Amino acid sequence: MKTVNLLKALGIALCVATASSAYAQASDAMASGDMGMAAPSAKSMKKTDRTLGLQVRKALAKAQGFDISNVFVRARGGAVTLTGSVPDGAQIPQAEEVAKGVAGVKSVNNKLTIGTQGGGGG
Repeated sequence: MKTVNLLKALGIALCVATASSAYAQASDAMASGDMGMAAPSAKSMKKTDRTLGLQVRKALAKAQGFDISNVFVRARGGAVTLTGSVPDGAQIPQAEEVAKGVAGVKSVNNKLTIGTQGGGGG
């Protein structure tokens, strides 16, 4: 008789433990559901940003008379930042206009400066 009661008690304890464990897992999944989706989303955003940066760089390289050798392009969520230097001041607004013309670019932060090529000195 004691064995039967012990088995019943163990069975009940097992059911309660299983139910609470299942509930905990379900609520964890709900809580981390946002973060679980954010990880692949962050990865795909990074890829999208990289692709957008390359597209802007290609567009700048195709622009008539534009020197891209010291220009760096960074894209994040459609916002493009141009840094580096160009030999001619007219290329600064030109770079911004070219970047704005690329599909997917929402804004351009133009930090280009006028700089000399090659470091001179000789």
